[in-house]
Amino acid sequence: MSIMIACQQVQQYYGAEHVLTNVTFEIHSGHKVGLIGMNGAGKTTLFRILSGQDKPFQGEVHIQKGARVGYLQQMPVYAPDITILEVLQESFIHLTQLQERMEQLSIQMSDEHLGEEQMQRVLQQYGEALDTFERGGGYEMSARIDRIANGLGIPAEHYDRSFEGLSGGEKTKVGLATLLLTDPDILLLDEPTNHLDMDAVVWLEQFISQSTATVVVISHDRYFLDKVVHQIVELEDGEATTYPMSYSAYRDEKQRRLVRQFEDYKDQQKEIKRIKESIKRLIEWGNRSNPPNPSFHRKAASMQKALDRMEKVKRPIMDRAQIELDLRQKDRSGDRVLVLDRVNKRYGDKVLLNQASALLRYGENAAIIGGNGAGKTTLLRMILQQESIDAGTLSLGSRAEVGYLAQEAAPPDLGETVLQWFKLAAKMEEGEARGQLAKFLFYGSDVFKKVSGLSGGEWSRLRLAILMHERPNLLILDEPTNHLDISAREALEEALEEFPGTILTVSHDRYFINRIAGQIWSLDGGVLSVNLGNYEDWREWQEKI
Repeated sequence: MSIMIACQQVQQYYGAEHVLTNVTFEIHSGHKVGLIGMNGAGKTTLFRILSGQDKPFQGEVHIQKGARVGYLQQMPVYAPDITILEVLQESFIHLTQLQERMEQLSIQMSDEHLGEEQMQRVLQQYGEALDTFERGGGYEMSARIDRIANGLGIPAEHYDRSFEGLSGGEKTKVGLATLLLTDPDILLLDEPTNHLDMDAVVWLEQFISQSTATVVVISHDRYFLDKVVHQIVELEDGEATTYPMSYSAYRDEKQRRLVRQFEDYKDQQKEIKRIKESIKRLIEWGNRSNPPNPSFHRKAASMQKALDRMEKVKRPIMDRAQIELDLRQKDRSGDRVLVLDRVNKRYGDKVLLNQASALLRYGENAAIIGGNGAGKTTLLRMILQQESIDAGTLSLGSRAEVGYLAQEAAPPDLGETVLQWFKLAAKMEEGEARGQLAKFLFYGSDVFKKVSGLSGGEWSRLRLAILMHERPNLLILDEPTNHLDISAREALEEALEEFPGTILTVSHDRYFINRIAGQIWSLDGGVLSVNLGNYEDWREWQEKI
C-alpha cells in the first residue's frame, strides 16, 4: 500500500510560539486517520502545511505525486447574488464549462447556413466535448449534488437561496458539500461534524467509510472518531505519536504506554544515578592514589561519554492540566422540576411543538435531540421564559434555580478583560477571582486577555466558570461540548455525573449523551417523544419501529 502523506521531523512556528517541534508520521493510501490533540496543539497548523498553504519552518513533507488534496479552511468570496446550487456546481466547473460549450455547439449545428466543412468541424468538436463530459461523470453531476447535499441536510428546495444570506454554520455546511463533491485523493477535514445534525453526521460517517480517498480528520467528536478512523495521530508537546487503532483502543493503549514509559524512566534514572556514583568514586580513587592513577580517570571519562550518549527516556506527564469543574447546588428543588402539558408552538406555517407533554423530576438527566431547525433551542428558550408558548402549560417546579449555558460561539465585545468580566459576573474580589479562573486554565497573563478575543474553547471555559459559581439545581445546557477539546469534555462529563440536581441539555455529541442522559427527548415534525435510556438505547428503539 503506497504512502500518501509523509512528515519527517517537521517544525513550525505560530507567531513566536514553537507549535510543532518534531512531527514525524506516515499515512497510507485509503487510510482513515484521526488527528487529535488539545486546543492549541497545532492541528490546524499542520493541516495548513499538508494542504500546501504554508511551508514548514524545518523538516520535510511529502504528498504522493499527482494526488489532489481537498481542504476547506474558509469559504471563498462569491458574488452577492450567487445561489447555493451555483456554489455546489463550482465543484464541477470543468463539466459546467463543457456543458456550456456543448450548448453553444448545438446552436451552431442548428444554423441552416452552416457549410458542410464547418458542420463536420462543429460535429467533431461536439463529439470530443461530449466524450469528455461523459467520462467526467457529467450526466451524474446533478444526482451527485443531490445525494451529498441531501445527506448533509441541504434540501433541494433551498438550492435557489442566496448563499450570501446564509448563516455561518449553513455556509460551512455548503462548503463541506462542495469539498466532498470535488472527490479529492486526500481529504483534510477540520471539525466536519460542527453544524451538522445527527442524521447528517451518521450520513457523513457512512460516506467517509465507503470512500476510497485517504481521509485525515480533526475532531473532538469521540463517537464519530470511533465510527470512522482506524489510525490515530496525536499531537502533544509539539510531537506526533501514531497509534494504528481506533479512538477507544488508542485511549487504553496511551495509558498503557504512559505507565510503561514512567517505569522505564524510573529504571533509567536509577541506572544514571548508579553510573554517576561510579564516576564520582573513580575520580576520587584516582585523585587519592599516590602517585595519581590515570587509569581511574580514563575509566571515569569513558563512563561519562557513555552516559552523555545514552538516549534519555523523557519523564511522561501523567496528569495534564484540565479544568476543575465542581458543580454543586445551593438548595435542592421540589420533586417535579419541569412540566410540559400539551404545549403548542409554531412559527408561521412551521409547527415546532404539537401537544408536547413531558415531565422531568429532581435528579433526572434528559437530552433533547432532533434535526437542525426542529425547535430544540426554542424549547429551551420557552422553558426560560424567553419565548412564549401558543397553547398548553409549561412550568418550573418549586425552588428550581436555573443555570443556563447558551449556545454562544462568540463572546460580547465590551472591551473587558477575562478578569474584569469574571469579577463583575461573579461579584468577587481580584484574588479570589484569579484563583477560580486558574481552575479553568486561565493562568498568569491569560486573565488580561480581552473577552472579545477569546477562542470558542476559552469562551466556553469562562462561561462554565460562572455556571459553577452560580450553584443552580437545574442545569439547562445548549450544546455544552461545542468548542471544548476532548480533555475539557471529559471534565465536564465527570462533573455532570457527580451533579446532584437536574439536567436538561441539547446536544448532538452522542458520546456525551451516552454518559449523561437517562432520558432522550426527541423532536421531529412537532412531535416530542420521551424515551428512557441513553443515545444507544434510543437508537435501538428507533431501529425497531
